[in-house]
Amino acid sequence: MRGDKPPKREVVVPGDFLGTGLKPGLGTFSVGGKTYASQLGIKKVRGDSVNIIPLSGRYMPRQGDTVIGEITDISASYWLVDINAPYPAPLHASEVPWKVDFGDTSRFLNVEDVVLLRVLSVDEAKRVQVTMKERDSRRLRGGRIIDVSHSKVPRIIGRKGSMIGLIKKYTDCRMFVGQNGRIWLDGSLDGMYLAVKAIRKIEEDAQVLGLTESIEVMLREATARKA
Repeated sequence: MRGDKPPKREVVVPGDFLGTGLKPGLGTFSVGGKTYASQLGIKKVRGDSVNIIPLSGRYMPRQGDTVIGEITDISASYWLVDINAPYPAPLHASEVPWKVDFGDTSRFLNVEDVVLLRVLSVDEAKRVQVTMKERDSRRLRGGRIIDVSHSKVPRIIGRKGSMIGLIKKYTDCRMFVGQNGRIWLDGSLDGMYLAVKAIRKIEEDAQVLGLTESIEVMLREATARKA
């Protein structure tokens, strides 16, 4: 709830050591129980979790966008959601699929929960409101989140979902892609590793002709070696 002392923050770069025994969050990765930064940003530790708030390339929300966000604060009648935009977006109790009594918000969503939402509105002052009343909106449990450049999201999805469909087919991962540059995926460790590898290649080679075909070859060969 409000009133907690703000956590100490520091600027980190990709590869910086963040701590041991910390739960890896947005913009981080963990190896052997040690957590590191995967992007340039501000280190944010809350409890036993650590996240990175990006310093550049922030997503600018548009009405109707599907986004993946993290609950960062709670009030009696709404939650604040980090959607990788310049400012947190309020999610009001009237915009969730449950009946939430005043002051009972923490019983439904809590700080660090990850949610799939829709941008409900963006006013002239760029104030954003989000909703979970869309059919595909939900709390995302387990899995992991990776951050990509939001400008590369259309390429990662592909025409009519062709690229993301390939990744799901060969990795057997469940995936949700937010237009704010966040991707949630869940599956076996090998499947998630291969999915992340494919996503990073798409992000790096987004302008290369024949990318869909080369990604399919990479995925097919990788899965054939494991067969």
